[in-house]
Amino acid sequence: MKTYLPKANEIERKCYLVDAKDQILGRLAVRIATVLMGKDEPFYTPHIECGDQVVVINAKQIRVTGRKFKEKIYQHYTGYPGGRHTATFEQMQAKNPELIISEAVRRMLPKNRLADKMLKRLRIYAGAEHRQAAQKPVPFPA
Repeated sequence: MKTYLPKANEIERKCYLVDAKDQILGRLAVRIATVLMGKDEPFYTPHIECGDQVVVINAKQIRVTGRKFKEKIYQHYTGYPGGRHTATFEQMQAKNPELIISEAVRRMLPKNRLADKMLKRLRIYAGAEHRQAAQKPVPFPA
């Protein structure tokens, strides 16, 4: 019996809609990363991007457990002296809630060339409205 390897043009992509309201950040990011990689499909192949598109709404209402709300720190370094910028989860949620989910998912994806392509299929919105109505997103599988 031969192993079936799907070709890139044979893969039919679905679009999933995820409501992040009152979801825990890490648990949600794991499920999103799995769908973006295509590991939930029977024809998963590591060297071919076979994942689906994911649309996340209500990113502003994501939760974390424990004391992470006040103590989790996001850092960014510009490369210049004195260019290290830090923000807590609380500050990031008020300023840029989309970045919280995208960073959590990005860090769970494989560290290779396909990760950038997978991340392009992730759309995150702070509110309840999204612009992917034409793709007819279906609810995220439980």
